[in-house]
Amino acid sequence: MSQKNITFLGLGTMGYPMAGFLAKNPEYNVTVFNRTTTKAEKWTGEYDGSLAETVEEAVANADVVVSCAGNDNDVREIYTKVFNAAQTGALLIDHTTTSATLARELYAKAKELNMEFLDAPVSGGQAGAEGGVLTIMVGGDQSTFDKCLDLMNSYAKATTLVGESGKGQVLKMVNQLCIAGLLEGLSEAWRLAKASDIDPEMMLNVLQHGAAGSWQMVNRTKTAMNNDFDLGFAIDWMRKDLAICFDEAETLGIDLPTAKQVDEKYADLQKRGYSRADTSVLFKQFDDESR
Repeated sequence: MSQKNITFLGLGTMGYPMAGFLAKNPEYNVTVFNRTTTKAEKWTGEYDGSLAETVEEAVANADVVVSCAGNDNDVREIYTKVFNAAQTGALLIDHTTTSATLARELYAKAKELNMEFLDAPVSGGQAGAEGGVLTIMVGGDQSTFDKCLDLMNSYAKATTLVGESGKGQVLKMVNQLCIAGLLEGLSEAWRLAKASDIDPEMMLNVLQHGAAGSWQMVNRTKTAMNNDFDLGFAIDWMRKDLAICFDEAETLGIDLPTAKQVDEKYADLQKRGYSRADTSVLFKQFDDESR
């Protein structure tokens, strides 16, 4: 059986387990690159794959290049090297949450070089990546999507082509706006319930089965009530994503008032030392009232 050469660039909280799922597939020969080499060494000690010391070395013989980085600048730096070193016909998949503008730029450059590019941001957080049950929102061409679907499904439970290049990133923005609004609503609801001496366990058991039920309620309200905010997606990253939303909204001539209010609250929580806490730390915004 002929193996496909898969390169994975970026072994952070999300990329590390995602690359691991690819390595478990005997059809894939996986090479990884990470700026911090010790992380890549740890990965190759855990999974069947090889380590490259540079991006150029990692992608030189790749049939598919998958990336999961930090922000627009990181992705732009990576893909400058990818475009210089990848082979003609390579399939490129970026799972980073970036601006839609950057996604379109990379798509156009890939086309120019006879490569194919998908913007494919993910949702599901660290738990979703580790469980292989991410949701992937993909922008790009149908033909490219069809070629890459089986690979992405190695670590996803739902992979959908949502539109042309850049639309995957726009839908990820929509996703983040929903999360921000839900967490604000949940934190205010918890404030009212607590002030009214309603039993928290009873509250969750009742509400999660009704119209107010949501993933955030089921998975984050109880942990937040227990003062546990070490659950993966830090508010530093949420604020990065919300900034992308605000830029896109400005381009479209629309306003996002609730998201801006939530962003201000996250900014205050950062000042209070919660930068690396997960997004449900929004529950802490009312702490001063109980002191």
